[in-house]
Amino acid sequence: MGIGEIKSIDIDVEEYTQVFVNFLKTFRDKNGEFKYRKRIRRMAIEKSTSLIIDFEDLLEYDMNLATELIERPRRVIEGASNAVKIVAETEIPDFIRERYTARFAGLQELVPLRKIRSRHINKLIAVEGIVTRITPIKYLIRKAVYVNKYNPADRIIIDTLGYPRTLTAINGGEELEKGLKIRKSDYELLLEECEFVEWQKIVLQEKPEELPPGQMPRSIEVVFLEDLVDSVRPGDRVVVTGILSLESERGAKRGKKSIYKTYIEANYVETKGKDVFEVEITPEDEETIKKLASRPDIKDLIIRSIAPSIHGYETIKKGIACLLFGGEPKILPDGLRVRGDIHILLVGDPGTAKSQLLRFVSSIAPRGVFTTGKGSTAAGLTAAVVREKTTGDFYLEAGALVLADGGIACIDEFDKMDPRDRVSIHEAMEQQTISIAKAGIVATLNARAAILAAANPAYGRYIPDRTVSENIDLPITIISRFDLIFVITDVPNEEKDEALARHVVRLHSGRLEKPYVDILPPELLKKYIVYARRYIHPKLTKEAEDKIVEFYVKMRKRSEDPNSPIAITPRQLEALIRLAEAIAKMRLSEWVTEEDAQEAIDLMLYFLQSVGLDLDTKSIDIDIVMTGKPMSQRDKFIKLIELINELAKESKDKSVKVKDVIERAEKEGLERAFVKKAIEHLKKEGELYEPRPGYIKKI
Repeated sequence: MGIGEIKSIDIDVEEYTQVFVNFLKTFRDKNGEFKYRKRIRRMAIEKSTSLIIDFEDLLEYDMNLATELIERPRRVIEGASNAVKIVAETEIPDFIRERYTARFAGLQELVPLRKIRSRHINKLIAVEGIVTRITPIKYLIRKAVYVNKYNPADRIIIDTLGYPRTLTAINGGEELEKGLKIRKSDYELLLEECEFVEWQKIVLQEKPEELPPGQMPRSIEVVFLEDLVDSVRPGDRVVVTGILSLESERGAKRGKKSIYKTYIEANYVETKGKDVFEVEITPEDEETIKKLASRPDIKDLIIRSIAPSIHGYETIKKGIACLLFGGEPKILPDGLRVRGDIHILLVGDPGTAKSQLLRFVSSIAPRGVFTTGKGSTAAGLTAAVVREKTTGDFYLEAGALVLADGGIACIDEFDKMDPRDRVSIHEAMEQQTISIAKAGIVATLNARAAILAAANPAYGRYIPDRTVSENIDLPITIISRFDLIFVITDVPNEEKDEALARHVVRLHSGRLEKPYVDILPPELLKKYIVYARRYIHPKLTKEAEDKIVEFYVKMRKRSEDPNSPIAITPRQLEALIRLAEAIAKMRLSEWVTEEDAQEAIDLMLYFLQSVGLDLDTKSIDIDIVMTGKPMSQRDKFIKLIELINELAKESKDKSVKVKDVIERAEKEGLERAFVKKAIEHLKKEGELYEPRPGYIKKI
């Protein structure tokens, strides 16, 4: 008997059960096989108690039944779950469990989180979003057993998860089947005979790229039961199918108007695939993309298309283009993973369009997240364990890097990040994971994101005669993890200033046409990037390999003299390979050519000459980026510290006069200005302190 043969309002769970038994036993797929009998047999092999039913199959079998599932989900799901057990008894008699669950996948319509309304309450809906919070697993009573305090033989057993739920049966004055009246106070819960199921709550939030401009992201709580728990992690993009339910907000008084909030009782959850770029590319798009790739000037076209309203910065835009396309991640034979994502840091004076560049990249990136160093939540940039104020529950909350997993995190005010983030961002930048162990929550989250960060100089403007680490309030261990660092200074120059002024004036007057003539529209550029990252996986040619090796060996050769600074390290070698792969991807080439390698070398030299130049020796010293001090200064620092130690031995309380240090240092050939600056630096780093005016002492 089909569902259409009876009036839906009169249907009870038993009738739904019978309809689903027929469906599970008789439904055939396109190959003529009994699809669900086969799935039930597979359940025994996988030791699973959940059967996934495709909504499309239900729609094909009985449209009325599919409609009933949407309108009366609790009854229908209960009936379907009972039917799974009945069919399992004949299909897998050796794997019979007390309870099975029917889970429904592939609902035709996704309801956006901000479009959820009262008409959806108690209906089965499907929503899509990103998991931002997750609680530890707890346990919910499935079967509650109450025993009479005065007569232990008198018990009440309540199935709390069945339909209809019968929890109200223990209220005082209610009659039981035998006609007896009970009082709630006479009964107590017998925990050792109760049955429990796993329970977990997550928070689902709108995807950042789908957020309307200027709007706060909407979110909803989702409850997982049984085998759904621990099936997702913060940062995962999921589609949840479940029943939109209500719970009273805390503080609502009985007998007065109550405000209810919604949550979803999950029936099924689908984690989106590894293809992180959910951008549809049609055959027409593919044809256009391949045609563009055949242009000899395609790389210049891409660079021109990056923030065309911002004047100049061609080299910086080229670096950003490399970041957008990315290199290739690699798994080494010993299981170690080498990242393919490119990290770039922009350091510059105020008003040099750093934030606008970040905004553009976050909008054009297939999965872009824009945030500031402080972050918008307690999770900040990485992740945190936070406590819910109303319930007291602990949540694992994802930060910006976890939400940008597989995409690009654009972080403004990077130098102002939370101190807690400074510790964990080391792991996020190199290993691309975030490990956390707090409040009983132990987890490792993926943070496979490229980072485009902007930082302001510590002294307001970038001071050219200071190193990059002295100009930015960031630990050198974080600075050294960037593949490229670009310094943007605002230096007056009549010719450049006039060109910039005309550009800005024309931009405001609406007469600026030239930058927009031969560029890719943002939507097409996004699809081009997606296509390259999805399908193009370039490898180094022998010529490109030789070019990179030759450059690396040549730079290292400069450092053979013990007194010479180290010009380059293996970390920059890996960055070179990533950059060369990204440049090849711009051409949609499966091979990295010698020309691609040379362009990557040019970018690296631009970075090293602007940031890694020792101002005393005028030679490239990578230690400026890796340790914060060039070799020439490091040797002076060591000499000064040894000198302070010698003077401290001559003092009873180990304190030393600053005046004596300067005099002795000058005799040793150290400049007075350097000594004063070095002492201040050591005090700032916590290696020295001032016990009294005019004196210093080692900690």
